[in-house]
Amino acid sequence: MELNLRLRKECRFDAVSLGEVMLRLDPGEGRIRTARSFRAWEGGGEYNVIRGLHKCFGLNTAVLTAFADNEVGKLMRDFIEQGGVNTDLIYWKKTDGIGRICRNGINFTERGFGIRGAVGCSDRANTAISQATPEDFDFEYIFGTLGVRWLHTGGIYAALSEQSCETVIAACKAAKKYGTVVSYDLNYRPSMWSAIGGLDKAREVNREVAKYVDVMIGNEEDFTACLGFEIEGNDENLKELNLDGYKKMIGKAAETYPNFKVVATTLRTVKTATVNDWKAICWADGEIYQSKEYNGLEILDRLPPVWSMG
Repeated sequence: MELNLRLRKECRFDAVSLGEVMLRLDPGEGRIRTARSFRAWEGGGEYNVIRGLHKCFGLNTAVLTAFADNEVGKLMRDFIEQGGVNTDLIYWKKTDGIGRICRNGINFTERGFGIRGAVGCSDRANTAISQATPEDFDFEYIFGTLGVRWLHTGGIYAALSEQSCETVIAACKAAKKYGTVVSYDLNYRPSMWSAIGGLDKAREVNREVAKYVDVMIGNEEDFTACLGFEIEGNDENLKELNLDGYKKMIGKAAETYPNFKVVATTLRTVKTATVNDWKAICWADGEIYQSKEYNGLEILDRLPPVWSMG
């Protein structure tokens, strides 16, 4: 399996993400509904990937996003810069002071405990990034003139609006034009697609994006919902993944999209809100590779809040 990454000396960035970065407000050990103070973080499903690539592996990364040009937007930029991610490609959109023109997204997330699951409450409609167009970013300049080795984006961003559907497709097309490897996290959320066409729209957009993807990330539900591929032999509650059925499904997906070089997913068994079992599966060159299972990982003790928001 060969991804054919562009040479580092030819590119300004090792990796760039396209997606929404929200202000995350964390009540710590308490509940959102009774909190009197919150810790502030930044986070987003696509952004978290390139933040991790920089912090864990020292890669030169940048974020493609948009903020309303106000004090909250500047706070978000400062958070991103503290994480070592380049902010030069951020698009700043004028706003009117109360969010009628555009605004910045907010996400409240409280931790689960025992049998009580975590709770998320997003406030992200009409954000600057949901309105951003390809011209706001100039993909020809970013992927052609500057050069990017890897683009990561996903279905969370695509589902924000009709405009984001168009922008994510344009970004993937431009990236492929200049030899940038593209990874995409399907990350299907029915509630996010419901206002712009539901499942039919999700499939229309994701099937178009899939034509330009090298590394496709998604669980069995994502592939079924977003691309229409079924997995034989799964139980109806999807508690156990039938590996033979999964491998057969990936074979069909790779036949439909011969550009797929890698398909990957994580598998999680939830024991309590704070203790999960984790493992991962990766398909490449027609073979399935499975990681060691990590039993009883206490996820909240080991991951800072910025990583748990999609």
